[in-house]
Amino acid sequence: MPPKAFVFDAYGTLFDLTSPTRKALEERDRNNGTRLAQKVANDWRLKQLQYTWIRAITGFHTDFWKVTTQSLDWALENSNLHHDSELRTKLLSLYQTIDVYPEVVTVLSDLKAHGHTLAILSNGNPEMLATAAKSSGINQFLDAILSVEDVGIFKPSHKVYELVIKQYKCLPEAIQFVSSNGWDAAAASGYGFNSVWVNRNQEPVEQLPWKPQRILPTLKELHTSK
Repeated sequence: MPPKAFVFDAYGTLFDLTSPTRKALEERDRNNGTRLAQKVANDWRLKQLQYTWIRAITGFHTDFWKVTTQSLDWALENSNLHHDSELRTKLLSLYQTIDVYPEVVTVLSDLKAHGHTLAILSNGNPEMLATAAKSSGINQFLDAILSVEDVGIFKPSHKVYELVIKQYKCLPEAIQFVSSNGWDAAAASGYGFNSVWVNRNQEPVEQLPWKPQRILPTLKELHTSK
């Protein structure tokens, strides 16, 4: 099979968004019998997405790090943790060196060994993505890291997906786009990519006009589609 261009969403697809709160709050949860780590992680991610969508629609763009800090502040206040400045600092530090999912290194290494081109396309700003990719060790497998900062608008704007076409000078259908966000996979399919949805949480398919071409439970199953 000829080599393909695989383009991955970053946060939630390669990078485990629960790892910062798990590391920062698991001991507190264990001692107090609470589930703050999961609650803060869920709230943080929900607000992060909502803020990117609102900024994309209204045209008030800012970089993803500011969105990340503002959404964390909301999440911490929602769990009555907003007075804990030490916790906030720790969470933001952990986010910059966020863990990848357990299978990521093996999958990327295997795809690369088979001659495929690998890239990231993310809402993250270049500094965030470069730091996270380096700290996790996946930078060695990546041919490109593409950020929405080059167009000044967040996903799912088609301007973001066009960055891939400009990078590879190909038709959209030549791209294997991989995301764990159902809305992202759907929008990318609508743009024309061969879209793969990594449905880690076994969620229903998004009720949108476009559907991903493949749905996988984890990234491991990309091995069968090489």
